[in-house]
Amino acid sequence: TSKIDKNRKTAITVGLLILIAYCVLASTIIESKILVMFFELISGIAVIGISALMFPLFKHYNNKVSISYFVLKILEGALMIIAGILFLSSGDVLVGVRDSIYVGHTYIFVTSAFMFYYLLHKSKLIPKWIAVWGGIAVMLLLIINLLEMTNITIPMLLLGLGYSQIMLNEVFLAIWLMVKGFNSAAIGADKTDS
Repeated sequence: TSKIDKNRKTAITVGLLILIAYCVLASTIIESKILVMFFELISGIAVIGISALMFPLFKHYNNKVSISYFVLKILEGALMIIAGILFLSSGDVLVGVRDSIYVGHTYIFVTSAFMFYYLLHKSKLIPKWIAVWGGIAVMLLLIINLLEMTNITIPMLLLGLGYSQIMLNEVFLAIWLMVKGFNSAAIGADKTDS
């Protein structure tokens, strides 16, 4: 029972951290640079926390992908923390560095998110349809980001679809984990390390 309780607590914590990671959006609605920096630091720490909690569950299903996921999430979280600190700067050079960090961050997020949803799908810790939805949402995000690098005018509906699906999926996943938890049968099942 203690193992089930531990896994339940892990699922709730991961769900909460996913929601906390969305503090990074504070920069779009809050004027205070100090508050934005604080929220970005919290978001970066949450991203690292999610990967630290998921790694022990994932590593039995595919150790190489799990390690890559963990390393990329540490890098992503660190970049968010650095970008948060740079938010306080007013110099053009540092603002440019911050913008560059967020471009890099996007592709690190996309790569690690593919790994995350692949591992969720493979491990069966959650219903497969949530993992498939997440994978499709990440693909949409990547397509929108690549289109934005061109001079093509993207319809608002397409932009909204591209950005909203990953947020909807992650918020849904967070609530699912807090309410339903992990599939305990998957945690206890035979695992193959590929």
